[in-house]
Amino acid sequence: MPALGLIEVSGSPYEAGQALGRFGASAVHRHLLHTAAWHEVMQWRGSPLAAAMAAHVQQRFPRIWSELQGLADGLRVPFDDVFLWNCRGDVWAASPDGCTTVQLPADVDRRIARIVHNEDGDPGFAGHCAIAECRIDGSPGFAAFVYPGSLPGHTFAVTEAGLAVTVNNLRQRGVDAGVPRMVLTRAVLDASTLDAAVAVLHDNPRAGGFHLTLGHRAHPVLVSVEFSSQGCSVREIGEPSLHANHAIHPAMSGFAQIVTDSSRDRQRRGDALLNEAREAGRAPDPLAILADTHDASSLPIYRAAPDDPDDENTLATADIVIRTSHIEWDVYEQPGTPPRYRFIDGHRQTQHAPQGRE
Repeated sequence: MPALGLIEVSGSPYEAGQALGRFGASAVHRHLLHTAAWHEVMQWRGSPLAAAMAAHVQQRFPRIWSELQGLADGLRVPFDDVFLWNCRGDVWAASPDGCTTVQLPADVDRRIARIVHNEDGDPGFAGHCAIAECRIDGSPGFAAFVYPGSLPGHTFAVTEAGLAVTVNNLRQRGVDAGVPRMVLTRAVLDASTLDAAVAVLHDNPRAGGFHLTLGHRAHPVLVSVEFSSQGCSVREIGEPSLHANHAIHPAMSGFAQIVTDSSRDRQRRGDALLNEAREAGRAPDPLAILADTHDASSLPIYRAAPDDPDDENTLATADIVIRTSHIEWDVYEQPGTPPRYRFIDGHRQTQHAPQGRE
C-alpha cells in the first residue's frame, strides 16, 4: 500500500484551506473529478438545497466558509463544486464514506479510555491521503486524517485542547436543509470541552447524519453521538462497544437510513468478538478486532477487497489512548505492521510507539 503522507497547515482559515487544496489538487484532478461519486453529487449544482446549506455555513460558521473558499482555490476547482463535494453525505446517502470504531471506556481506577478506528474510504485515494498537522488562526491546534478535496474533521482527529474525535458515516434517507455534516464535524475540532463539542452537533440545524465517538482528557467518559436532520442522540459509553455505519441508538430507532450489507456484517462480527472477550473474562484487543477478516460467511471488518460492495477500503487505523494528562495515539497503515506515526495530543513524535500499551 502506498504511504500515508504528513503535511503541515497553518495561517488564516483561508490560507489553511488553500494549503489543503494544493495538497489534494493532483489526486482530485487525476481521480476524483472522473468518479461516479463526483458526478452523482454534482447533480445538486444550483439547487435550492445547496443554496440553503451555503447560507447556513456563511451565517453560522464564517471561518469554515473561508476555509472552503481557500480549499477551492488551492484545488483549482469552482467553489460551488467543492462546497457540494463537502456536502456529499447530506445530498446522497450512498456517498463512499465508511469506517468502524471500537470504543473502550475508561478504567475506573486509572481513567484511561481508548478509541480505535478504521478509516474506510475511496480506494482510489490510497497513497494520496495524509495526516494534517493544523495550526489555524483562531482554532486549537489539531492533527487529522485528511482526504484530497475535503475539510478536516470527518475522519479522526486529536486537538491540543484535549479532544479526540472519530467519525463514522450514516446513510440518511431524505434530504433536509441545514448545516452540512462535514462543516459540523470541522466545527467540533474548535471546541475546547466535551460539552462544547456535543453542543455544536445538538444546537445547530443539521443536514446529513454522522456518528461520532468523542473523548476528552479532562473527562473519564467516552460519548457516542448519532445525529441526523431529525434528531441527535448522545450516550455515554458504559462498556466496550463497536460502531459501524448505521444508527444503533434506541433513540434513533425511527432514523430513515440505508444499512449496507458491509455495515450490518461489521457490526454483527464486531459485537460477537467483543462478547467473546467478555465471556472469556479478558480485555478485548481492538486492533485485532479492526484487522479481522476471518468470518468467511460475511463481509470483513478490515476492508481490502477491490470489489468491496460499498466501494470502500481501509486506508488507515488510529489507536487513540486518552489519559488525564495527555492523549497519545498511533496511526497504522496496515495490520501487523509498526505504526506509521505517533502523536502526543496534536504533535507528531519522532519515535515510534512502544510495542505494548499499558
